[in-house]
Amino acid sequence: MRNVPAGLRYTDEHEWVRTEADGTLTIGITDPAQNTLGNIVFLQLPPVSKQVTAGEAVGVLESVKVSYEICSPVTGEVIAANADAAGTPGEVNADAYGTWLFKIRLAAGASTDGLLTAAEYARMVG
Repeated sequence: MRNVPAGLRYTDEHEWVRTEADGTLTIGITDPAQNTLGNIVFLQLPPVSKQVTAGEAVGVLESVKVSYEICSPVTGEVIAANADAAGTPGEVNADAYGTWLFKIRLAAGASTDGLLTAAEYARMVG
């Protein structure tokens, strides 16, 4: 079984989403994704205050193999971007679930209902 923590939600674009106590969402790239991508050498994250739509490309992750668009899993406002991760992108390879990329406050009426459960994502990635 691949590393797919049960307490998170997932997108079919391989982002993980953690709901925080205050209702904001923390987003990162999954372990299966970083494993497939190889050594990550560059991260471009969305700017704070950016209004984003679910499915919209909001950043770029580059590895030694490929360039990968980071998509917003939900509609809302970016409230934080992890400058440490952007400065040391290899941390995503070292700890995909411990290295968040950005945080979002959901827009009114938006939800995480359409995201995959851990079991659904685990089936998807095999």
